[in-house]
Formats: sequence, structure tokens, C-alpha cells
Amino acid sequence: MKKLFFGEYLINAQGEDVVAGTRTPQHITKKAKKDSGSKSLSMEEAMPKVYQQLKKIFIKLENHYRDMQDIEFTVENNKLWMLQTRSGKRTAKAAIKIAVDMVKEKLISKKEALLRIDPNSLETLLHPTLDEKVEKKIIASGLPASPGAASGKVVFSAEEAEKLNGMMQDTILVRIETSPEDIHGMHAAKGILTSRGGMTSHAAVVARGMGRPCVSGSSEINIDYENKQFKAGDELIKEGEIITIDGGSGKVMLGTVPTVKPEISGYFSTIMSWADKYRKLKIRTNAETVKDTKTAREFGAEGIGLCRTEHMFFDEERILSVRQMILSKSLEDRNNALNKLLPHQKNDFKGIFKSNVRTSSNG
Repeated sequence: MKKLFFGEYLINAQGEDVVAGTRTPQHITKKAKKDSGSKSLSMEEAMPKVYQQLKKIFIKLENHYRDMQDIEFTVENNKLWMLQTRSGKRTAKAAIKIAVDMVKEKLISKKEALLRIDPNSLETLLHPTLDEKVEKKIIASGLPASPGAASGKVVFSAEEAEKLNGMMQDTILVRIETSPEDIHGMHAAKGILTSRGGMTSHAAVVARGMGRPCVSGSSEINIDYENKQFKAGDELIKEGEIITIDGGSGKVMLGTVPTVKPEISGYFSTIMSWADKYRKLKIRTNAETVKDTKTAREFGAEGIGLCRTEHMFFDEERILSVRQMILSKSLEDRNNALNKLLPHQKNDFKGIFKSNVRTSSNG
């Protein structure tokens, strides 16, 4: 992909008009204008000499700072004035591409490229994300407790989430807060939204372990269990209506917002191969199901570091046997309950061991 100069400008305006959004700006380049379908003149067309000056300065600044630059400028009487430059903010996806491109251009080393990427932001690339091109109606926000995005029908109980999941319908479980009794519903739902709780609440911790998107502590929503509805500002959302949550940003949106599947290839794979070269620690993963193990191995984990057996008993059938064991009044009752659990756990471990064996040539 060719490196492009991207930006916006306005004729007969102040910089504040661009930043504040009070006017619609025009594109800097002819290509950006063409791609957007705009009929307004680009800066490249309206002020070709000034544009070429700006382009040269942009390249000079990027080479000097060895990073993507966010620059501000003004043109007065056909004279270009540079006002400010700083390293530009970027998404995790953009940060990876910029880092790889700059190594290819010999501006930075591979090690420096790795250090420029926020490791915490990489997790967002391993989950579905919202399509940036689609318009969204945000109705509330909370804490970005578990990354990923999901749409589904609003349900207020774990039982309803499980019931609709059995009918192949996607749901978002909406609770004031979750508890261990909600586990089967959290498994069944595509995402979890709570009005109370922080980043270490039950909903947040369990959702992260499951790989489910979660927005927690959204104090902007008022849940009414009795009438099966919640209010967010002026919006009244009833059970069965569709919402979308983004666990990476903490936003709650009305209706279905299309998602984009993660791509663990290209620039991401390049960065990961460089990280393998310099890292000192081997990476193992937490997994307690066959599905978790397969996913982790596909993402490059070198094995299972922690398998918490209690997580194997969260589905409705197994949790009943666990409760029977805990509440048993005799050794016979206890053994009967354990005998129900034993085949499940044996099969789980067999599946985990099988999926944990690498069949590829690299290990």
C-alpha cells in the first residue's frame, strides 16, 4: 500500500473552524477527495505550489522525528506558515502498520518499533471490532471491562439468555451486577452489560476469562427488572430490542452495528515474529476448555500455564452436580455427585491434551 499524505483544510477560515466541526473541511489530496466522492477542490488542486511545500515539510518532519506527525499549518496571502507538529495519535492497528512501514523505510529498528506499540492495545485486535464506517447511535457508556464488540437482543436474566441461545438467537445480558448464579447466562450471551461494578467486578473478570465483550459500571442506564426494560437518557429499551456493546471503548449503542473479524496476519504477524526474536519469556495461556485451548494455540501460545478446573463446571448440568456434592449429607450422596462430574472432567482433559499438541512443523 502506497504511503499517503492525509489531512483536511478550509479556505477563508480559522483553525478552530476545522477542530470544532462547525464547518465541513475539504481534503488535502486529490486521491482522498476522489475516494470520498467530494466535489470540493482539494488543496493539491486549489493551491498546488503551497501543497508541494507542505508535502516536503511533512516528509522532512517525519524523517526528523522518525514517527508519524500530526501537523497544523495556515496559509496567508499564499504563504505557508507552520504552527505545530507532534507525534500523531493512532489506533492499535495503525500503530502496528506505521511501525512496520518505518522499519521498512529504515527510519527505526525492529526493537524500537516494538517499543512504540502499547501492548495493552494489542488485545483489541484479537476480538471483533465495530465497523468504523458505519454510523452509530450511542445511548450510554461505561467501563471497557472486556474487549470485543457484539450485538444482540436485550435479556435481563441468565435463563432467558440460555433459552434464546438454544433458539440460535444472539443476546446481550443486561444486569445491575452479575453473580456466580448468572454463569450459564453469561456463557450463552454474546456480551454483558452491567450498571454497577468496576474493572475487577464479577462480570468484568468472568467476561475476560470467557472472551466475552463486557461494559461494566454503566451508571447512565437504569434497569427495571420488573418491567423488563432499562432507560438510558431519553431512550427506553425493552427486552427483545437489539443493542450493541463495545467492550473496548465502553460504549453502548442502539440497534445492530456490524463488526469486523480480527485478522491475525499481515502486519500483526510481522510484529509478533519480531517480538519472538527479542522476547525472553515463553508465553503460556490460561485455558480450561477445548475451545479456549485451540484458540490460544492458534494465537501462538506455547502451552497451557493455568487450567482452573472449577471453570469446567459452570454449565447448567454440571453446576447442579457441584451443588449436590457441596450440600450432600452423607458420603454416599457426595460420591454419587462426584461420579456424575468425573466423566465430564476426564473428557475435558482429554480434549485439552489433544488440542494442546502442536502438529505443525515449527514445534
